[in-house]
Amino acid sequence: MAELEGLVQGEAEMRLDRYIADELGSLSRSQLKLRSLAIRVNGREAKLSRLVKPGDSFAIVLKDEEAAGEAAEELELDILYEDASVIVLNKAQGMVTHPAHGNWRGTLANGLLGLFKAQRDAAEAPSRAGIVHRLDKDTSGLIIAAKTAAAQEFLAAQFRDRTTRKIYLAVCQGVPAAASGRIDTWLARDPRDRKRFCVSAEGDGKHAQSDYKLLGSAEGYALLALRPRTGRTHQLRVHCKRLGCPILGDPIYGRKDKRFPEATLMLHARELMITLPGEAEARVFSAPIPERFLRILRLLALETLV
Repeated sequence: MAELEGLVQGEAEMRLDRYIADELGSLSRSQLKLRSLAIRVNGREAKLSRLVKPGDSFAIVLKDEEAAGEAAEELELDILYEDASVIVLNKAQGMVTHPAHGNWRGTLANGLLGLFKAQRDAAEAPSRAGIVHRLDKDTSGLIIAAKTAAAQEFLAAQFRDRTTRKIYLAVCQGVPAAASGRIDTWLARDPRDRKRFCVSAEGDGKHAQSDYKLLGSAEGYALLALRPRTGRTHQLRVHCKRLGCPILGDPIYGRKDKRFPEATLMLHARELMITLPGEAEARVFSAPIPERFLRILRLLALETLV
């Protein structure tokens, strides 16, 4: 048997099965229905139809697949900061944050569990990775995780209340007409492809806001600083497309590029401002610029802007 567990994030109430399928992407609702053996929300028995809200904890015992759920692994992690309560990492591009269908091993969550297990006696090691926000598989950069339940709730509350500040860098195909601005839309799953999201009519889906600033441009490419005001799946990728400047190397929302055909998703979580447990003032963490960015920025003579 395997166990899927975590802390509900977001803003509004929704069914537990919908939250896992739409927000986490771990399993579809039909897969959950087939494989769920026992379900608990906040430590009490529940059903997949149970309405959950931000801050609720859930644990679902699943019938075994080939391998499922978080499992401690010894993985190479790029640690930027660590204390007794939290750990800040620079996630590599290509690393999945949480185990999910087709990606049960080699995830950041598994690597964190392996690290915690190595740091403490097995009986004292946390049973969960404590990750309180997500990055897409192909997005690199800053991510923070808690090492205790109290720290996890403290960090999660800041994301829930939108008191954190996250800054991303993106190399985009095209240059926005305005040097800065806010993209304000509603986002919903694309009815033609459930793996994609699209801009939807007001009230349909979830409200999403992103701020952008043009740092520089050359040869029809733009270097943007992006600040998501909300935390929707694929938000920045959809919003850049909406702006008319899809992110270079985006296999879902971008377009083929003749100049840089080998480019992978050029989106990097560069900066995170957050208050740590036991501290009064917020800290700002920065992740180094990855080589895949620097190589392209050098070719465009934009490397001095980062």
